[in-house]
Amino acid sequence: MLKTIKTYQSIFDRITTEKALCELKDFFKKSLSQNLNLMEVSAPMVVTSGTGINDDLNGVEKPVSFLAKSLPDRKLEIIQSLAKWKRSKLNELGVSVGQGIITDMKALRPDEIVSPIHSIFVDQWDWEKRISEKERNLDYLKSVVTQIYKSIKETEEYIIRLYPTIRASLPEKITFIHSEELQYRYPKLTPNERESVVSKDYGAVFIIGIGHELADGVPHDLRAPDDDDWSTQTEGRYRGLNGDIIVWNPVLENAFEILSMGIRVDKKALLHQLEVTKTEDRMNLSFHSKLLNNELPLSIGGGIGQSRLAMLLLRKQHIGEVQASIWPEELIEFYKNKGVEFL
Repeated sequence: MLKTIKTYQSIFDRITTEKALCELKDFFKKSLSQNLNLMEVSAPMVVTSGTGINDDLNGVEKPVSFLAKSLPDRKLEIIQSLAKWKRSKLNELGVSVGQGIITDMKALRPDEIVSPIHSIFVDQWDWEKRISEKERNLDYLKSVVTQIYKSIKETEEYIIRLYPTIRASLPEKITFIHSEELQYRYPKLTPNERESVVSKDYGAVFIIGIGHELADGVPHDLRAPDDDDWSTQTEGRYRGLNGDIIVWNPVLENAFEILSMGIRVDKKALLHQLEVTKTEDRMNLSFHSKLLNNELPLSIGGGIGQSRLAMLLLRKQHIGEVQASIWPEELIEFYKNKGVEFL
């Protein structure tokens, strides 16, 4: 059943949209690279199965896999996320503490349910930065989030200078709040409803600690056990060194996630999170073995949705307006009648 939406008129025609997309993406990548001290690297679209490098996201999504004619004995997978690959790349490149990498990730997530903000095609700025042991704390996490939000604000201001018909919607500063605190404030609301309320109130929030069970026994959302550290105790009863940037989207009139990130698991956090999620069998995989043997650097990283950010800053109704993907014909026709043109 397709949700009824209001007919709307995009600020941009399709040609101007394509131009604005390039301008936005180029500017944001440069801004983020400067603010976080990142160098651009190339990234794979295909990895070998069974190594633990590919990300299963919240633990249930299955990647596209295939056999290549030239590699008949090796099962290959199209990536879903580069979280683990980036950490290995930091090690291969010998990147120093305080430096990091950024790459344009193109991925397929076949289990994704398409919606105005979800597609089976995913494009992200994937980034990873090497940190020291003393930086594995909440204050450092917040400092990095602040720098990322600065880049988002700078990009909004840049787009407004190019296209003055757009009006600013983002607040000057981002607000930090723990997922546990949100559950305490709004015990009768679902996590999605909490996000909607808090993002409307503050404009932009970073929800800390996503993945661990809250006081009601349910996590705010699911997270893979071997990427972000969502279990380390930080302040009082609060846990987690990860989170999401959620903003209020004035076009969709709803909460809107544009980034998921965190300080990555160390040996202690990995063992605990594998135990909690009953996935200890992963310890024998190549990536996990290296981490448990202290052969990988400590890091912080995440993924920022390119199409998500473009949707927000170009005031688009549907993600299909800012990326070329595959959609049901019925859905294309439905949105076309509402004034929404897909790329």
